[in-house]
Amino acid sequence: MSLLEAQVHPESTALLVVDMQNDFCAEGGYLQRERGYNVGFAPALADRIQGLVRVARTAGMPVVWIRSVYDFKYLNEPYRVKRRDEGCCLEGTWGVEFFRLRPEPGEPIVTKHHYSAFFETDLHAQLQSLGVKTLVVTGVATNVCVDSTLREGFFRGYYIVVPEDCVNSNSKAGHEGTLATVRNNIGIVCPSEDIIQILTAPR
Repeated sequence: MSLLEAQVHPESTALLVVDMQNDFCAEGGYLQRERGYNVGFAPALADRIQGLVRVARTAGMPVVWIRSVYDFKYLNEPYRVKRRDEGCCLEGTWGVEFFRLRPEPGEPIVTKHHYSAFFETDLHAQLQSLGVKTLVVTGVATNVCVDSTLREGFFRGYYIVVPEDCVNSNSKAGHEGTLATVRNNIGIVCPSEDIIQILTAPR
């Protein structure tokens, strides 16, 4: 049995979908519109994540949706200074909505105001109530919110699995750096197909 097979079981694994939102991923979203970021990777990324979500649901594995809300009223001073201007992922706007993906009724949605999905949220409590031991972490950006979330998950005692084709960033260097850190120090990096094969194999 491989290490991946030993760690990924539907009854003790959760799939996290991090920040797949219009302001991060869509043409006309904040990062593309205001900062000129290339988000051309996002549609194919969303499709690959959707494939993994579909298999996870069929296998009975929890899918947890993470979204950012960055109204300045929620951010501390250093965070506001670094963001420079308000406008990204604001409550009640198109930009905060999920990009090409939709939670099903009953699936947890965790709203965060910082990079890590664990910081000042109930994510850890929700995962513990579900008996989760392993996190499969997908979404954007690999080197920012995905990175912060998987690191804190690791610190809290979860096994970490990153399907390398289900995370991405406008920063290729940042993307590759996070994947290298996970491989060397934190968890497992693999193609999503390896996870799908485990979840669809006869039990």
